[in-house]
Amino acid sequence: MTKQIDHLDKAILTVLDNNARLSLAEIGKQVGLSGPAVGERIKTLQHKGVIDGFGVRLDMRALGYSIQALVRIKPKSGQIRKVEKLISDEPRFMACDRVTGEDCLIARLALRDIAELDDIMFPLHECADTNTSIVKSSLFEPRLPQINISKVAR
Repeated sequence: MTKQIDHLDKAILTVLDNNARLSLAEIGKQVGLSGPAVGERIKTLQHKGVIDGFGVRLDMRALGYSIQALVRIKPKSGQIRKVEKLISDEPRFMACDRVTGEDCLIARLALRDIAELDDIMFPLHECADTNTSIVKSSLFEPRLPQINISKVAR
């Protein structure tokens, strides 16, 4: 079920995506509303489940993680729960998605040094087949998808 939002909600989401630390007054200036009106809209977007939290974007290199890797994982028969636990328990896995296709999981790793890769992957090799690719660069960082404005809400 698609949540109904209007052009002002879309504008607020765009501003928040660029900098969620702006004051409500500053967001209001950018979208043409008062600060309290922005606050009410944000509360409504949270209540509707459109906004489920606020976060921070990190410069991984500044934290010492100079390498990222994508790992395709195909658990051996009956090993999916063990594989999922190994991934969940390893903090250098930043994200992991269950996917369709030949592999069951695709995960993203943060590494300080390429030598860490063996230590992380070794436990997985007992219960899964893996294929690892080192990320050379990113075309763009995570971004908002296209937001469709409800024709009803205005």
